[in-house]
Amino acid sequence: MKNLKILMAAFIAGLGLLSFTTMNHDKNKPQKESISAVKGYEVGDEATDFKLKNIDGKMVSLSDFKTAKGFIVIFTCNHCPYAKKYEDRIIELDKKYKDQGYPVIAINPNDPNVQPEDGYKQMIDRAKQKGFTFPYLVDEGQKIYPQYGATKTPHVFILQKENGKNIVKYIGAIDNNYDNPNDVSEYYAQDAVNALIKSEPLKMTKTVAIGCTIKVKK
Repeated sequence: MKNLKILMAAFIAGLGLLSFTTMNHDKNKPQKESISAVKGYEVGDEATDFKLKNIDGKMVSLSDFKTAKGFIVIFTCNHCPYAKKYEDRIIELDKKYKDQGYPVIAINPNDPNVQPEDGYKQMIDRAKQKGFTFPYLVDEGQKIYPQYGATKTPHVFILQKENGKNIVKYIGAIDNNYDNPNDVSEYYAQDAVNALIKSEPLKMTKTVAIGCTIKVKK
């Protein structure tokens, strides 16, 4: 009986030590970053500039556009059905607002090793086929889209120049009907730019982007 009591005491002590060790291990264990820590820009944040390769082989930065009042930055790609549905509307946005100081800057965030249709040559071909009127840049190394917090193609970030800084004013979708432009009832991006041009408050500053997930190298 005495030996049994000793064994039981040793067993309980062992459990206590194991529990203490586990608690301390969990306490010191690095935690995964929360979504909020990696979500990118919020409305009101300053967007840093970048230098990315365009389909003409030249490097493009926001600072190159000396007379721009802001930018319609759109993360998009070749292969995504949603992105394809919006191509004509993206061209129209550029044609409508470029001369008013808000040009479209399109960025392809996808890794071509994951989605070959989004390779650089394919970007050149697609731009020529559709008659893109705006820069179509490749996010080599996939360093820019995480800064912005883009998650879909297409995903829109409208910026306005303020005291030499590019301030995020709108994040989200282009409009509320990807499938049919004739059935659109809410023109989110267009309304945002119109408000900025008129120096009026934006009625909508954030919406949910609808599209394909960004293809990231494993």
